[in-house]
Amino acid sequence: MAHPIAVSLLLLGLSATPALAAEQDPQTGFIMAPGWETVRNNCIACHSASLVTQNSGSREHWLSLIRWMQESQGLWAFDDSTEKTILDYLSSNYGPKEDARRPSLRADQLPENPYRKKQS
Repeated sequence: MAHPIAVSLLLLGLSATPALAAEQDPQTGFIMAPGWETVRNNCIACHSASLVTQNSGSREHWLSLIRWMQESQGLWAFDDSTEKTILDYLSSNYGPKEDARRPSLRADQLPENPYRKKQS
């Protein structure tokens, strides 16, 4: 029979062990979960992966950002499957943070980019 103190210390150590962190792509920092390659291939073609990993939001938030980028930043249109994969990945792995200061801004709340010429 194991010594009760040794068993208690073992249980205490196991309960204090942090949950295993999700594996991250060493080049982008993206959480390696279904869809991460699609996000990598489509998002970092134009901007840093940090713009993704430092943000969070609901599926609607991420969709509003995609629409804003498509309408004002030259992002190409996605087919339905690609867009669903991207939104599933982002909302699952970079969803709303409960400890955030405030909710993320919607695309219609973002300031206009003064360096981008309006198309007539």
